[in-house]
Amino acid sequence: MARIIILGAGHAVPDLEHENSHLLIEQGAHCVLVDCASNPVIQLKKAGVELDQISDFILTHFHPDHVSGAPLLLMSMWLLGRTKTLRLYGLTATMQRLRTMLELYDWCNWPNFFPVESIDIPGRELAPVIDTADLKIYASPVQHLIPTIGLRVEFCPEGKTLAYSCDTEPCDQVVRLAKGADILLHEATGASKGHSSAAQAVDIFSQAGAKQLYLIHYSARGADLEQMMANVRQKTACPVSVTHDLQRIDL
Repeated sequence: MARIIILGAGHAVPDLEHENSHLLIEQGAHCVLVDCASNPVIQLKKAGVELDQISDFILTHFHPDHVSGAPLLLMSMWLLGRTKTLRLYGLTATMQRLRTMLELYDWCNWPNFFPVESIDIPGRELAPVIDTADLKIYASPVQHLIPTIGLRVEFCPEGKTLAYSCDTEPCDQVVRLAKGADILLHEATGASKGHSSAAQAVDIFSQAGAKQLYLIHYSARGADLEQMMANVRQKTACPVSVTHDLQRIDL
């Protein structure tokens, strides 16, 4: 069954109920981790996912709330005896910085470390990331503070499509990623440089002609969430869902 698991729904400052945004894409033999906040081992365990199940690992950009857990993830996989190859994807700028971070931990000298295949994603629209008979993932650069990608995920047997904006200002690239998608998963940090508000996410959703809108990477502090949804209701009568940690979305 094709499934998306929201491992974290919060923005850059987590709280007790909202981990930093990261997610898992499941389709057949594919178990794809997108970003790696905090210590992802805990959230994966809560979701019932074993580390050895993860086949692919995509990093959207090199901000701490999206990559800080990568060394812990790799170390935990190693300590638990992983032997199969992990495919690791990101823009060249992201991968260079990730390698520098891992070198600080001397990871190349961890004995009997499992194979890691590093794959640089081209910085162009709809660049192929994963291309198999049952799962296709494409990446496009979006407009954040540093080089960042959004994703389009096609679940082939089900004929369903997910678009994920990642962290971005409203931009045409996300509209094209989400064209006709069954689900648009869009950030809702707030209208600021490199980010989008929930109301702006609704505009992107409408322009793309997507079918369902889910909001992620938002603030749940105090009245923030209530105000966010009030703004959304002023923009559209269509149902808009707010994601939450460990939510499962079946396709």
